[in-house]
Amino acid sequence: MTEPAFLVLTALVDEPRHGYGIAQEVERLSEGRVQLKIGTLYGVLDRLAADGFVEADREEVRQGRLRRYYRLTDEGARALEEEAVRLADNARRAVDRLRLRQAGGLA
Repeated sequence: MTEPAFLVLTALVDEPRHGYGIAQEVERLSEGRVQLKIGTLYGVLDRLAADGFVEADREEVRQGRLRRYYRLTDEGARALEEEAVRLADNARRAVDRLRLRQAGGLA
């Protein structure tokens, strides 16, 4: 799973969001490190929808513009959890190896 996909799924955990809201939440979650351009965001959303990880929640018109809201599916929540566990395991292994290296245990 790509980092943008991971962050988009994470942004949708607590509530459905429209495209711009997702982009803002991704930027907040990544502390400004990831700033999705709209074309990139909708490409990620299309792939996640094709995989069954997100789906359209509703559409509404605000200030004359259509907003489509997306929500996380149960399958998407499972995929996000699996990826979060995988990433955490990898990070733990890296930290463990770095500590061994610092202690002179790895050459």
